[in-house]
Amino acid sequence: MFDTMRVLLINPFYPISETPSPPLGLAYLAAALAEAGIEVKVLDLVVFPYSRAMLQQIIEEFEPHIAGLTAVTMTFDSAVSVVRDIKKIDQRIVTVMGGPHVTFCASNTLEMHPDLDIIVLGEGERTIVDLSHAVEKNQDWRQVAGIAFRSDSGIARSPKRAPIANLDELPDPARWMLPLGRYRALGMPISLTTSRGCPFKCIFCAGRKMVGSRVRYRSACRVADEMADLNTLKFHQINIADDLFTVNRAHCIAVCNEIIERGLDIQWTSFARVDTVTEDTLLRMKDAGCSAVSFGIESGNPRILKTIKKGITREQVLQAVKMCRRAGVTPYASFILGLPGETPQTIKETIDFGEQLKELGLSFGFHLLAPFPGTEIREKSAEFGIRILTDDWSQYHANRAIVETPDVNRNMLDEIVIGWEGEYNQLLADIKQRMRDHTASGEEAEQVLNLERIVLVYDLMMNSVIEKVGSWPCNGQPVRAADDLMALTRRAGTKVKADQHLIQDTLKHAINAGDLIRRVEEGRIQWQWADRLE
Repeated sequence: MFDTMRVLLINPFYPISETPSPPLGLAYLAAALAEAGIEVKVLDLVVFPYSRAMLQQIIEEFEPHIAGLTAVTMTFDSAVSVVRDIKKIDQRIVTVMGGPHVTFCASNTLEMHPDLDIIVLGEGERTIVDLSHAVEKNQDWRQVAGIAFRSDSGIARSPKRAPIANLDELPDPARWMLPLGRYRALGMPISLTTSRGCPFKCIFCAGRKMVGSRVRYRSACRVADEMADLNTLKFHQINIADDLFTVNRAHCIAVCNEIIERGLDIQWTSFARVDTVTEDTLLRMKDAGCSAVSFGIESGNPRILKTIKKGITREQVLQAVKMCRRAGVTPYASFILGLPGETPQTIKETIDFGEQLKELGLSFGFHLLAPFPGTEIREKSAEFGIRILTDDWSQYHANRAIVETPDVNRNMLDEIVIGWEGEYNQLLADIKQRMRDHTASGEEAEQVLNLERIVLVYDLMMNSVIEKVGSWPCNGQPVRAADDLMALTRRAGTKVKADQHLIQDTLKHAINAGDLIRRVEEGRIQWQWADRLE
């Protein structure tokens, strides 16, 4: 028995270009552990620069018995490198990893990575608590349902753990342990969920296998409570991150009604399917504060839609977009290129369909197929005529081709995406030129400035600039905030390559939003990011 059981939860590096939000899954795990009387610390390497020295300092100070990491496919390599460092620092720490990637690659992962002790399969809140108690009491890990680990006879799996039937039994996610202020300073959204599970069978998605085909719901009251709390944090966007918020109309309407009846002034977005929305539902969502809905359309070719078991038609897409526009909800859509049966002609159909929808007021984007572990498209790639080009997990970000079909090769797919990226970069360059000519609209200028601020704030954070130059003595003299801002601007300018006006504008913007805080303590000026938000 330990005096106090301690668990360090780690969010591995995730590129800022992927628009990360505060790690909701880790917040749920942290809450479950804290409720069980286990001491928890969260290390978020998305918004903090990583070094082994930093990790060693945290481990020496916190002395965790378990280190738990989460990972999706593209972050797995980063996560497992941290696991190796943990074992080099303290071999006694039990290393654990969860998430969809390792859930579906458990045996192979444990065989290839001896520094990883345990994999949590599927939902983790109850498993991590039971595992912590087992480690604390030095019990046989086989008693903990829902894990995979090494044994004398090879890779062992404990009995499968059933999905959590009543989500209201879970404590509210422990967001107070997360560096929310850094995400807000970066202009990232914050998310919540109202359900788990997906009844649909898309062959490119592992969600159904990860969280189950039976959808489980949180009560509308609990959801509205959480949304009200999130609204006080002043993030620019709140996302309902359910696989499909509109899959059950009664639940969707109940949540909307709860928000409306409380008079909450909240703006939020959600995911939906085109065959699960009605105009009445969208109108109610709009009344409750929904500003945008995102649809996965995937392809403009009917045969491909049938092959991937999407279960929607082009006509349903058109009708859903029109209903969104009439309801005043902005529709967004995503397409996937490189699906089974893809040809130059089907790519043209999909692009043309996107342009047709654009005329109806829809904004859309494209990804390239990434055959994630656990998906039917990966497990039956030969049957679907898909050639998987690499198992380098870091390339599974869906922005460059890692599959080919008989008629579409990697270069063809990459050329399309690179072309779109070039068009976007040219658009930004054109706006910048119009800004110099004083002919850009206010909306255009703000778009560019926001992007520049995000890039600069990220640079400041990941190079620890504020920590390095944001403190100096004031020698007992009267302190003026404006003078200190100028001083901080000059100091930061020695560490980052950016125009002084942009640095000052970015710092001032962060200060006004409460994301960058100035204190005067013991004769020193001290600037710091507002990691924790009250």
